[in-house]
Amino acid sequence: MGFPETFKALSDPARREILTMLKDGRMPAGDIAEKFDMTAATVSYHLKQLKQAGLVYEAREKNFIYYALNASVFEEIMLWAAQFAGASSPKEENHEEDKTD
Repeated sequence: MGFPETFKALSDPARREILTMLKDGRMPAGDIAEKFDMTAATVSYHLKQLKQAGLVYEAREKNFIYYALNASVFEEIMLWAAQFAGASSPKEENHEEDKTD
């Protein structure tokens, strides 16, 4: 998946909350659903969106589906965002050029 799908998935507060819950390790879908005041179908929809964006993956074990973060997608986002770290804004650059000694 590309950045548009990833950022669309990240735009929803419930999905961001699910990701935060998964940062400490994988969780079964039922445990995730218990944390929200929404239907199981709605939680399932959010998990599907996160999975389609590549942010989480699922593993089936017996009667349970476990969800876990896909760290490689987060690493890719961080590498992309890092290129902007420390970059000055055009306003700051213009202000510095106006300075004379």
